Amino acid sequence: MTEFPLTLNPEPKAPPPDASLKFGTVFTDHMFVMNYAAGRGWFDPRIEPYHALALDPATCVLHYAQAVFDGLKAFRGADGKIRLFRPDRHAARLNRSCARLCIPALDPALVERSFRALVGVDQRWVPKLPGTALYIRPTVIATEPFLGVRPSESYLYYVILSPVGAYYPEGINPVKILATGEHVRALPGGLGAAKTAANYAASLYPAEEAHRLGFTQVLYLDGAEHRFLEEVGTMNIMLKIGEEVITPPLGGSILAGITRESVLALLGDWGIKVVERPISIEEVVAAIAAGTLTEMWGTGTAAVISPVGELGYKEKRYVIRNGGIGTLTQRLYDAIVGIQYGTAPDPRGWAKPLALPEPALA
Repeated sequence: MTEFPLTLNPEPKAPPPDASLKFGTVFTDHMFVMNYAAGRGWFDPRIEPYHALALDPATCVLHYAQAVFDGLKAFRGADGKIRLFRPDRHAARLNRSCARLCIPALDPALVERSFRALVGVDQRWVPKLPGTALYIRPTVIATEPFLGVRPSESYLYYVILSPVGAYYPEGINPVKILATGEHVRALPGGLGAAKTAANYAASLYPAEEAHRLGFTQVLYLDGAEHRFLEEVGTMNIMLKIGEEVITPPLGGSILAGITRESVLALLGDWGIKVVERPISIEEVVAAIAAGTLTEMWGTGTAAVISPVGELGYKEKRYVIRNGGIGTLTQRLYDAIVGIQYGTAPDPRGWAKPLALPEPALA
């Protein structure tokens, strides 16, 4: 049934109706688990019933935030096949995050196999409704109990699954984002390029402030001059000004998004000029005023492509494209979603079909 030892959940749940799905609130029946110990390496990969973790109060992750994670999705197409979108790139990024936090590297091939095996066991949880998916969350935490600032000598790698709907309630409809230089997400040389728990902890307060003002997310500016666009709280950012697409360069403070990477490849295929360069908030505001900024969107695993309809900055609000969805934004969304669900050409083989075993649970 699976290449890894499997303990079936004796009390399987019924998956919720597809139409009721939100993001990250419901979890499947099983989880993938593997341990690490200094001198032994990674060992004992297995699939178990989903369960709470028991941690000593002195566990390293609780005090020094030695934790990384990633996120990808499995999609059920109209043809009934389940596809994982670029799992190899997510496995590679997980290891880059691990390296930044002194967490021992995992075998990328084993990481991919853990995704496939767990989704295969819980395949009945992959929703069918268009726009829904099964979110895959691989995580690594330090588990050694001690007080003292040093890397842990033991770790837990685990993968959990969650059937999800749209990340933003707006869906593909334009969102409102607030540009801020008051709060800093990351600095070059810091943790911004890694997917760590600490990065997201730092984003909570600014995001809540933005929500109170009616915005969906925060657009962070650079930490040195507080002028140059970095990324949105959960997305990379792109703008179409004139005939070119501009996106901030990866410089150590921005997460290298897998969707960002995919969008840049598609734009290259379509012959659209892309420039990765610093762009200031003043230039953005001026381009909006001049009418040359015609589209702005975020890219990310959770939301895929999220058009920006309104930008807030210094107590002013700037409407982009009359609050509508841009032609290029929609084309990118359709192209990536089509690949993910198997309804569009996939010349690079980004969507990896799952060779499904017999389901563990009927």
